[in-house]
Amino acid sequence: MDNAAARWLVMVAQLPTEDPASRMRVLRTLESLGAAVIREGAYVLPSTPANRQSLESLADYVAKTAGAAHVLDVTAASPAQQKFFTWLFDRSQRYEELIKTVESLRLGYGQADPSAISRVLHKQRREFEAIAALDFFPTGAQERAKQALATGDEAVRKLLFPAQSQATLRATESLRRRTWATRKPLWADRLACAWLIRRFVDPEATLAWLDKGEPPPKDAIGFGFDGAHFTNSGTNVTYEEMLERLDLAKNAALAKIGSIVHFLEVRGTPVPEALGVQTLLQGAVRRSAGENELLAEAEKTFDLLYEAYFEPPKR
Repeated sequence: MDNAAARWLVMVAQLPTEDPASRMRVLRTLESLGAAVIREGAYVLPSTPANRQSLESLADYVAKTAGAAHVLDVTAASPAQQKFFTWLFDRSQRYEELIKTVESLRLGYGQADPSAISRVLHKQRREFEAIAALDFFPTGAQERAKQALATGDEAVRKLLFPAQSQATLRATESLRRRTWATRKPLWADRLACAWLIRRFVDPEATLAWLDKGEPPPKDAIGFGFDGAHFTNSGTNVTYEEMLERLDLAKNAALAKIGSIVHFLEVRGTPVPEALGVQTLLQGAVRRSAGENELLAEAEKTFDLLYEAYFEPPKR
């Protein structure tokens, strides 16, 4: 048995009973470190410099809260004990649950909104990263989970960026005072497109929200669905396509909003502001009784983003 691999840190603690808040803080810290519970008051971690520093700092905190804690350097007494300690850190079940969730998304392929599936996958990827960060003894389950996520990402990308048919606009066709149609449900890309249309393309536009399978109104300009005049390309979401085709991509503020919309729909390169925008749009979805109300709420967010990013030309 490798002596280095057999070394462990055990914190033996008598946690404060008269201070529930401090007690809970200690337990949550141990959980965040990935510590395993041998028994109440005895917590174990693999012996590493980082784990030692964390446990010793925690022991000092316990001592200041009417408790007592000691960090012990322990060596497994036998291969069987080493195997038991290692088993305490087995994350296989959590990986298997993640794999089950990811694979269940297949039922929605071609049925549910691909953007919604993408958001679930992103949440599961963050869960994977949280598990892997505390997986001190990786097994094949970690690799299977990683592969399941990669397969899911590839499948959803094909749904988001299929080889789509696309309606065409005549070169002389006016884009003013038109009906613009997209499909429900509305999320970042479709909302951003509708905002762009009303602010920069067709201020007097009539917007139509289509149910699944519902044909667009006659002479409407479609956006954000297969067969529409403006839709996803091989690399861009619909909003980015509109910027390119309507000669708006040179507007740096609109392009910056495009990077946020792209991340919210299909991920890719992280954008620091994206999660804040996501939270605001989620709030708008919850408080809105219908699509028109939702767009009105979302427009406030996109207006503020534009004001924050826009740099007037220097004289």
